[in-house]
Amino acid sequence: MSTSLIPFLEMNGSANEAIDLYVKALDAKVTYMLRFSDMPKNQEALVPSEKKDWVNYAVLKIGDSELQITDNFTGSTYEKGTQITIVVQTDDKEKAAQYFEALKQGGRVNDPLQASFFSPAYGNVTDKFGITFRILTKGRQ
Repeated sequence: MSTSLIPFLEMNGSANEAIDLYVKALDAKVTYMLRFSDMPKNQEALVPSEKKDWVNYAVLKIGDSELQITDNFTGSTYEKGTQITIVVQTDDKEKAAQYFEALKQGGRVNDPLQASFFSPAYGNVTDKFGITFRILTKGRQ
């Protein structure tokens, strides 16, 4: 079993600009990029046309570390300076469920742990200390 903790940055339409900065300033390499326009057709319809080129999900490799980044368009609260969450990425679906259940105790479930088009088990939870975690199982559903 493999588990990683990865910083996840949530931007408000400026992810492309941030990625450009990190590529130049930190020698980051973009290893994966999915724009909202690249989403499956049933999901793409939910995206406003002016935000189709925004970043749905990108992975940057910086040295031996990884950084993930997205643009928030869903209408959830965005406050500059609080947009960093932690991804707990594992290749074990049962372990993902265990992490999610433990972190939600006394906290708040933002997205229930469930299968999605990009993961067999994905959920978003804020723990009792106000730290938000994205639990992500590697692989596709």
